[in-house]
Amino acid sequence: MTDIVSFEDFKESWLESVTVDNPTTVQLGQRFAQKIVSQWLDTDDESLDITYCDGSGDGGIDIAVLERNSPAIADEDQEGDTWYIIQSKYGSAFAGTETLLLEGQKVIETLSGQRNNLSSLASGLLEKLINFRAKATEHDHIRLVYATVDPLTPKQQDALEYVRVMGRARLGQLFDVSAISIASIHDAQAEEAQLATRRHLTFPLNGHLTPAGTDLLVGSVSLPDLYTFLKAYQKRTGSLDQLYEKNVRRFLGGRVKVNKGMQGTLREAPEKFGLYNNGITITVSDFYPSGSGVYELVEPYVVNGCQTTRSIWEVLSSKLDTGGSGKNIKLDEWRERAEKGCVVAKIAKVGSDGEALLQDITRYTNSQNAVREKDFVAINQGFKTWHKELASEQYKLFLEIQRGGWDSQRAFQKQNPTSRQFTRFASALDLTKVYGAGWLAEPGLAFGKNPPFLPSGSVFNKMIAERPSGPQFGSRELYAAYLLLESGRKMGFGRGGITSRRQTKFLYYFVLINLLRDVLQKEQLSSTLVDITEAVIKLLEKQNDAGTSLEEIAAALIDSYMTESDENSVFHEEKFRDGNGFNFDLNGFLKWEQLGRSLEQTACLQAQLFFQKQFMGMSHSGGRTVRKTLSDYLKANNA
Repeated sequence: MTDIVSFEDFKESWLESVTVDNPTTVQLGQRFAQKIVSQWLDTDDESLDITYCDGSGDGGIDIAVLERNSPAIADEDQEGDTWYIIQSKYGSAFAGTETLLLEGQKVIETLSGQRNNLSSLASGLLEKLINFRAKATEHDHIRLVYATVDPLTPKQQDALEYVRVMGRARLGQLFDVSAISIASIHDAQAEEAQLATRRHLTFPLNGHLTPAGTDLLVGSVSLPDLYTFLKAYQKRTGSLDQLYEKNVRRFLGGRVKVNKGMQGTLREAPEKFGLYNNGITITVSDFYPSGSGVYELVEPYVVNGCQTTRSIWEVLSSKLDTGGSGKNIKLDEWRERAEKGCVVAKIAKVGSDGEALLQDITRYTNSQNAVREKDFVAINQGFKTWHKELASEQYKLFLEIQRGGWDSQRAFQKQNPTSRQFTRFASALDLTKVYGAGWLAEPGLAFGKNPPFLPSGSVFNKMIAERPSGPQFGSRELYAAYLLLESGRKMGFGRGGITSRRQTKFLYYFVLINLLRDVLQKEQLSSTLVDITEAVIKLLEKQNDAGTSLEEIAAALIDSYMTESDENSVFHEEKFRDGNGFNFDLNGFLKWEQLGRSLEQTACLQAQLFFQKQFMGMSHSGGRTVRKTLSDYLKANNA
């Protein structure tokens, strides 16, 4: 979608799922907090430790999220662990500056152990945070984050500085504060929509650059020259953020701070900056010389070096663009030293249609960065193609490949009632995990991890591996996965389901496909991955007795497996009970990569599948078997 949606329309659409069904004031706050945090921090990521503790005695903490550290990376200092303490301020709960100050003080008092009457959840969380502070190094952080509907005003932003000072006085330098809003999500969508308007913009870059072949420039650029380039870009486009459109880290917004180590070098020893920094990579659709040492860069994007260029922007703007007609000896001396400083630079030409090459450069130059693989979905050409194909009249499905995309699409539809009106959507990651759990028999891995199901992940690579004959993996597979996803929701699997189905949606996908594959094989029908995809579409696209029978049998099998009194339940799996295994940790067992793979590993689950397959082949009261019913339906509906 390339059409721009206004913030007000986007906000209205975004809030619909928060306000639906007339929730209570407490429920409104909870829904708002959970949605904005899930899109900002990506709380589906299994590496995050999330605690919901809003309510009476919460100590001012609505949600707490622990983001564990990533390895040291080239473009910034090593980062430690970060606790995000979320304050949700929806509707009347937010009254401006006073709210920020009072609620900030409340949280700081809680974190410093000065508040009593905390709930059990808040008390347990506080103990974790106290232990965290005891072990924290200079790389670890506690960040108070205010979540609001609208972005803060300049005056309200100033109030954050008071909270920061107050927090550091009590908790030390590890404390910080920031704010997010629906606008944070909207801005990412708006920038994507504005992409077409930035095509073929050209900006000069002066530097010591040398061609290395026909498609690469390598060399160095002085700090002032790079700053001049950034200024020209910001002035012409209105936002420096657009320069990082292809940098997958950009959407992290307020979570990514300008690097203090680099800022320190720039302020104290700018002439040595090139010695300490690994440099930047810029992709362009074209470049050409336009004078001594000057190259014109067509459609430039910084794909590696976001922190470097941001740090240079921050420091040099504060030093060189302050105004004033007089002289300052210290600033003049600093400028002379800065002119001796440089940044190592690579300029790579990818062509106007070089999406695949651009993606590879982005991936490999960020390979050491703390980048979540999920963020690569938005720039993956395959997902872009499948997004368009699933939007066709054949499927009428909106594939969300960027967080907040569905909210933006719904707002656009309201603005343009004559445009195509989607009523169905699914996220790209959800569908690859459904396919992996079902077709590729990875229910435990799907429940426990995200990276294997994203571009370049182990399971994703199996999905898109070239098949010797027949159609390759594509939009049809994703559509079948969507139908299975909706089937699971209909049967009550996932959040909000009954106890036996709450944690077993991926197991449901696995079981249903396992039973279906058995039907195809025993009825002498082809059972390749493509055939299973077509069978799922035939059985689940439209309501029919055959599909309903398969859904009910799969669900009943899981209910039985999750019933402790059943002799073939999960509670009797040897590995589940073993003190050297999972020691009765159900959540851990259901995330086990060996779940469902063999009789040796999960004997009870295999027994459940065996008996259910036997049942499906039995005739009852002289009627057709379930297996035959399914087979006949598939044959009758063969395209």
